[in-house]
Amino acid sequence: MDFDSRALSLNPEIPDHWEDQVKELHRRNLQSARAGMVAEFGERGIDAKIDNFVAMGVKPFSVLAHHNALFHQVRQAFVIGAYYPALVGACALGERILNHLMLDMRGHFTATPEYKKVYRKDSFDDWRLPIDTLDAWGILLPDAVVEYRALMGLRHRSIHFNPETTNALRNDALAAIIHMRTIIEQQFASHAVRPWFIANTLGHAFIRKDYEDHPYIRAYFLPNCPFVGPLFGMAPGKGGWEFFDLPDYGDGDWTDDEFAAAYNDRDPTLVAGPTG
Repeated sequence: MDFDSRALSLNPEIPDHWEDQVKELHRRNLQSARAGMVAEFGERGIDAKIDNFVAMGVKPFSVLAHHNALFHQVRQAFVIGAYYPALVGACALGERILNHLMLDMRGHFTATPEYKKVYRKDSFDDWRLPIDTLDAWGILLPDAVVEYRALMGLRHRSIHFNPETTNALRNDALAAIIHMRTIIEQQFASHAVRPWFIANTLGHAFIRKDYEDHPYIRAYFLPNCPFVGPLFGMAPGKGGWEFFDLPDYGDGDWTDDEFAAAYNDRDPTLVAGPTG
């Protein structure tokens, strides 16, 4: 899981209605964030670098580490003013994710009319086919489809020769990054309002029961989701977070709403923890 919210701390604006202690805390956070930017990107041109960093916004939570690493490189390129590498990198990452989704998902949809158009292909450079197919299969969410279609236009204009690209590099690169950020937020967010998450749970996200067998969820979410009851606990361990739970909750089962209520209203003294 990957997240970077420093863009929020680098906003120099301090509203007048904030309390004095809040204003002072924001000033300290701004100073610390700026020092971190200098250490990471160098002093030369730091104001422009900070402007670029803030323009990209917050880097989203995601459940896929290898996509996070590539998106991080795209963002780093944009910060230092390498706009064309950032532009084509964002487009290439979008294409990589499309291909990844198609190759992973198509075996689960062999009975659909779309399957015969994609089953022999090992890669897809015409984005219209995978976008339309993944949309028809219900893999891509509607907002992700919109973002992908917009990114597709940037991809064609930047990869194929277009004299206008040179004059719009920063704007196009920023647009591509924001499209890619939104796609990641829509498809791979670990905390959000999404069809596959139980609604209205506090602090943690849980997969809905009717999505546990969905091929998309089984491929990308369940490998990172421990199976827990409402009294589970967590603690940092040597290899990352460790999860603890009761060995038995008794007979019966919960609906999603019942599970959410049991989790949200749980007694903190009954939460499971390490033993011994």
